[in-house]
Amino acid sequence: MLQLVRRVIAIVTFAGALGAVLRVRGTGGTPPQTGGWRELSGPDLR
Repeated sequence: MLQLVRRVIAIVTFAGALGAVLRVRGTGGTPPQTGGWRELSGPDLR
Protein backbone atom coordinates (compact mmCIF):
# COMPACT_ATOMS: atom_id res chain seq x y z
CA MET A 1 0.00 0.00 0.00
CA LEU A 2 2.79 2.42 0.88
CA GLN A 3 4.53 1.68 -2.41
CA LEU A 4 1.33 2.63 -4.29
CA VAL A 5 1.13 5.94 -2.43
CA ARG A 6 4.77 6.69 -3.28
CA ARG A 7 4.15 5.94 -6.96
CA VAL A 8 1.10 8.19 -7.03
CA ILE A 9 3.03 11.02 -5.37
CA ALA A 10 5.89 10.57 -7.85
CA ILE A 11 3.53 10.64 -10.84
CA VAL A 12 1.71 13.74 -9.58
CA THR A 13 5.03 15.49 -8.93
CA PHE A 14 6.33 14.59 -12.39
CA ALA A 15 3.11 15.79 -14.05
CA GLY A 16 3.27 19.08 -12.13
CA ALA A 17 6.90 19.65 -13.09
CA LEU A 18 6.17 18.86 -16.73
CA GLY A 19 3.20 21.25 -16.72
CA ALA A 20 5.31 24.01 -15.18
CA VAL A 21 8.05 23.56 -17.78
CA LEU A 22 5.55 23.68 -20.64
CA ARG A 23 3.89 26.76 -19.18
CA VAL A 24 7.19 28.61 -18.77
CA ARG A 25 8.48 27.63 -22.21
CA GLY A 26 5.26 28.49 -23.98
CA THR A 27 4.58 27.97 -27.66
CA GLY A 28 3.74 31.50 -28.79
CA GLY A 29 7.10 32.60 -30.10
CA THR A 30 7.72 36.29 -30.66
CA PRO A 31 4.85 38.61 -31.57
CA PRO A 32 4.83 40.13 -35.04
CA GLN A 33 6.92 43.27 -35.42
CA THR A 34 5.09 44.65 -38.47
CA GLY A 35 1.50 45.53 -39.23
CA GLY A 36 -0.96 46.55 -36.57
CA TRP A 37 -2.73 49.90 -36.20
CA ARG A 38 -1.95 52.85 -38.42
CA GLU A 39 -3.19 56.39 -38.44
CA LEU A 40 -5.80 57.12 -41.11
CA SER A 41 -5.63 60.22 -43.26
CA GLY A 42 -7.56 61.77 -46.14
CA PRO A 43 -9.70 59.32 -48.18
CA ASP A 44 -9.07 56.48 -45.71
CA LEU A 45 -11.36 58.21 -43.21
CA ARG A 46 -14.52 57.53 -45.24
